[in-house]
Order: sequence, then C-alpha cells, then structure tokens
Amino acid sequence: MSGSLAHTEGAARENRPFARWGVNSMDAARLAGPPLLFGFRLWASVCLALYIAFWVELDSAVWAGTTAAIVCQPHLGASLRKGWFRMIGTLVGATAIVVLTGCFPQQRAAFLVALALWCAGCALVATLLRNFAGYAAALAGYTAAIVASDQLGATGGPNGLAFTLALTRVSEICIGIVSAGIVLAGTDLGGARRRLAALFAALSAEIASGFTDEFDPAGPNLLESRPVRRSLLRKVIGLDPVIDEAIGESSRLRSHSAALQAAVRGLFAAVAGWRIVATHLAQLPTDEARRDADAIRRNVPPGLRSAIEHSESARWMADPIRLRQLCGRTARELLALPATTPSLRLLGDQTARVLAGISDALDALRLLVTGSDRSLPRLRGTAFGVADWWPPLVNAGRAFVTISAVALFWIVTEWPNGATAMLWAAVPVILFAPRADQAYGAAMGFMVGNVLASLCAAIVLFAVLPNRETFAGLSVGLGLYLVPAGALLTQPWQTAAFTAMVANFVPFLAPENQMSYDTAQFYNSSLALIAGNAAGVLSFRLIPPLSPSFRTRRLLALTLRDLRRLASGPLSERAVSFWEGQGYRRLSAFPDEASPLQRAQLLAVLAMGIDIVQLRRAGPVLGVAPDVVAAVAALGEGRSAIAVDRLSRLDRRLAARPGSGPEASLALRTRSSILAIVETAMEHSSYLDGGASA
Repeated sequence: MSGSLAHTEGAARENRPFARWGVNSMDAARLAGPPLLFGFRLWASVCLALYIAFWVELDSAVWAGTTAAIVCQPHLGASLRKGWFRMIGTLVGATAIVVLTGCFPQQRAAFLVALALWCAGCALVATLLRNFAGYAAALAGYTAAIVASDQLGATGGPNGLAFTLALTRVSEICIGIVSAGIVLAGTDLGGARRRLAALFAALSAEIASGFTDEFDPAGPNLLESRPVRRSLLRKVIGLDPVIDEAIGESSRLRSHSAALQAAVRGLFAAVAGWRIVATHLAQLPTDEARRDADAIRRNVPPGLRSAIEHSESARWMADPIRLRQLCGRTARELLALPATTPSLRLLGDQTARVLAGISDALDALRLLVTGSDRSLPRLRGTAFGVADWWPPLVNAGRAFVTISAVALFWIVTEWPNGATAMLWAAVPVILFAPRADQAYGAAMGFMVGNVLASLCAAIVLFAVLPNRETFAGLSVGLGLYLVPAGALLTQPWQTAAFTAMVANFVPFLAPENQMSYDTAQFYNSSLALIAGNAAGVLSFRLIPPLSPSFRTRRLLALTLRDLRRLASGPLSERAVSFWEGQGYRRLSAFPDEASPLQRAQLLAVLAMGIDIVQLRRAGPVLGVAPDVVAAVAALGEGRSAIAVDRLSRLDRRLAARPGSGPEASLALRTRSSILAIVETAMEHSSYLDGGASA
C-alpha cells in the first residue's frame, strides 16, 4: 500500500512539469491567437487585392496590394473608417494633381513649386483635423505626389498623362480598400461599439463616484481629488479615436455622431463642475461646508445614490435609461432647490451641471447599448475653430521646404529615381507632422521599418519567388512575411516600424503579372525610398515641432485672450458656443508634458467664462448692468484684484435687496455666479493678470 502511494506521488512529481508546460502552452496559444488571426486577415486582403488587379490587367498592381495592407487594421471599425477616408483623400489628391498638371503643363519649376505648396497645405489641414479626417488630408497630399512621381521624367518634366495615371491609381486604391473591407467584414464582427460603451460607463461611474465623495465628511480633500480629475480628463480626451472607430462600424451611429461628441463635452463639463464644487467646499469653514454638503446630499434620491456608490461600469451599462432619468430629474430638482445662501445655490447649480453632463454621457450609452435613439436630442456640432494656428503652420512650412529641397536635389543631380525619393520624403513629413513631439520618433521608426521591409522583400523576391511562377506561389511568399508582420502590428509597441513593415513590403516587392528579378532596379528603387524617408526624418530635426512648453503657453494665452473678448464683446449664442468649443479643443490639444497647474488654469477659466456669460445676461434684468460691465471689464483688462472688489460690492448690493419671487431667485443665482468667479479669480490671479506669454 505504502509502496503504491509512493509510486503515485513519484509519477505525479514527474508529470508536474509536463502539466505546467501544457498550461503555459494553452495560455500562449490564447494570447497569440488574435494577433495571428489578424495576420491571416491581412494576408488574405493583400492577396485578394492583387488577384483582382492582375485579373483586370491594371498597369501596376502595387498600389492595390499596398492599400489593402494599409487599410487592414486590427479593429474592424478603424479599418472601415480608414478605408472610407482613404478613398476621399485619394480622390481629392488625384483631382488636385490633374488640375496642377493642367495649370503648368510645360513649366517644370512652377509645377514642382505648386506640388510642394499643395503638400504643405495638406500637412496644415491634417494637423487641424483629427483622427481619420486628418489622415484623409495627409493622403490627399501624398496621393498627388504618387501620381506626380509616375508622370515626371528623369529631370522633373510632366509628361501630360496625369489624368490617365490618376484614374489608374484611384482604381488600384479602390480595389485595395474594397478587398480589405470584404475580408474584414466577413471575418470580424467588430467590438468598437461595445468598447466605447464600456468607456462611457466607466468614466460616468468614476466621475459620479468621485464627485459625490466631495460631500462626504470622510471623503478626499482638494489636494487628493485633483489628481483624480486630471486623470479622468486624460481618459475623456482619449475617447475621440474610439468614437471614430465605432462610427466606422455602424452607419446608424454616424447619424448620431453629434450626440456622441455632446457626451464627451458633457463629461468635460462634469469634471469642470466637480472642480468648482471641490474648490468651494475647501474654502468654506468646516461647519458651513458640512451643512451645505448635507443639504445637497439629502436631495439626491436613494436610487441614484445607490448606483453611484456601487460604481461598477457593468451596472451603468445594464440600465442606462433609468440612470438617465434619475440624473435628469435630480438635476432639475437641484436647480429648483430653495436655497437661502449663494454658497448653497452654487453647490446646487454645479451639482446639477455635473449630473447634466453625466446625462449626456448616458444618452450616448443608451444609444450604444440598446440601440434606441428615441427622444435623443438632435444636437448641432460646435462651430469650427482652431486651438492654435502655429503648429499647423510650422508643419506646412516643414513639408514645403523638405519636398522642395528633395526636388531641387533631384533636378540638380539628375537622379533617375529622384521622383521616388520625393514621394517618400512627402509621406513621413505629412503623415507624422500632427504627432508633434512624437513625430521624429515615429518617422525614425517608420524608416527602420522600411529598411527591414526592404531586406525581407529582397529575400522573398530573389530567394523564394523565382521558383514559384504561379499566383499561388506568390501568395505563399507573401504569407511567409505578412502573417507574422501583421501579428506584430497588433502589439502596442513600435507601431510606426511595424506599420511600415506591413504597408511598404508590397511596394518593395513590386509584384506584377510578369515578375521582374532585376537586382539593380530593386536596389535603386529601395535606395530612393530609404533616402526619401531619411530626408523626412531629418526635416523633423532641422525644423522641429514647437516645444511642449511653448505650445502650452500659447494655448493658455489664447484662452485668456478669448476670455477677455467674452467679457467685453457681444453675447450671441454663436459666441458662447464658440467659447465652449474652443475651450474643449484647447484642453484636448494640451501637451502631455503640461503641468497639472496649467491644466487646472485652463479648466478654471473655461468654467469662469460660462459664469461671466450668466452674469452679463442677468445684469440688465436686475438693473445692475453698469456694475457688471465695470467688474468684467476689470477682468478683461487683467486686473483681477479690482474685479474681485467690484464683484464683492455688487454681491453686497444684491444681498441687500428686499423682495421674493423670480427676481429674488435670479439675484441669488447671480450671487452664486459671482462667488464662483471670485473664487477662481483669487485662486488663479497671477494667470488672469499676467497670462501666459507666448
């Protein structure tokens, strides 16, 4: 018996390493499965695009396969959205090069200058726009360069075939887009909608939970809650690309894109209201803060308190309609709360503002989870604005100088592959310019990826394909490279390098119906591509992006300038909407290196502008318009101490007024706006008085 037991234990010890190895192998397989699956999708997309291009006997199938590789993304929504905007950018760029060729048919210098100006304009627009819209602008720039490189001779003379070449390239690119879309739509169900819903639910729950903690005597103090708000701001800013992906997966969401953007603005407004409440409670005496906080807490219904206390995002996703109704009803009750002091009125109004912002997010969550758009407000987008013109202008200047320099070098040296070098100098200098501080690193990674792609293409072209003359043989050669390269592309590191390895392998390989194995031609074209990339990388060193500190000072100075205009200019609905939109745009454009204080200043001034609007609108109704004008004029002139003094006198004047009814209620709400402005002016007086010089 004992011998049998010992034998069993010994066998178990011997088998234990095999069991661990089996578990580890299964875990590795689960982790490697999705990346490898994407690699096979990428391979299938490229092969399908090349097959169709060969079948219809296009002059060159390269751009069909290249486009399929570029459009194919790990997420379905990103792929479909990128394909759509790539088609738009291709059509715009092809049209532009046809027009340029028609304007300068026999004028080489004027044509090249016009091409450089067009690429510079596309770099500017790509910086102004966001996500895939910016990508379309960048593509319009280097699509023109692609067609130009095909029609230019050895010394840069247009050959007049722009329309035919543009039509061919557009056809090839459309084949690549459709091929990638067919493969991905047939093999990937997509998850961006669910992922976006989870993000909205998590952010709404975190903001609601953190905000209600401010009313708990044992909750965090001002110094503890500030980092939480700043972290949440970063997460809200990160919603934008996920929204783009979700819209790419659903045409129904596209018609409600304004509501999704309104949800993002609502979360920004909720964090801004949270900041005002936290700052105000920190400045009140302890007894008064506890009394006012209790008064607000008592007006939050138990159902909403329970949902906030159990702030798991799954609970918010399970019933967004009921939570939306609770938030909306509570916000209305708080706005109608019979307050007796400006402090309590401020807390009630700002809490209602926080709940209104969360309600906007719950509207989007309801649309994403249930698909219901019943009673969903049809909101208009904010007026177009630019956070700061300097970065796009610098990017445009860099693109013009780089492309012009490469074109001049080409003409002077009469390099046969100079047109190719000009094209591949345009790609990184336009594509990566919007990344600002990360542009040089991304361009360098892109060049490294191209070097690796060229080496692998040489191996496949000269060692694998010569023995395989059929399309099946070509497909096998492509699969040996594209499947592992696609799997690497799904990883979150060295994205630029792996993107280049995937996207530019086909141009290096240059597959055709009749394959060419000319080593000299391969190495010359590869050298031109790498040299053009190197010129693009060098341009980010010679004309670097604006520094984060400079951009931050610029954004703060421009926001302060707009605040002063808001304090003294006409109060139209367009002006107010533009103020809010610009504030959120600049908050999103803040560099990661900006200090927490600078982010707090921008958020505080954004909220102050809204209070100034309310104060200016109430002034004529209450008969105190001259006092309001004098106070806000001092703010606009950068004299916060005088503004605080005038606002304090106006507050005392309103407090001394007898009466009741609607006018008394408006006076109390006006006093709460005065209180919020005064507290912000005292906290950030150095910024309001001196600004942030740029």
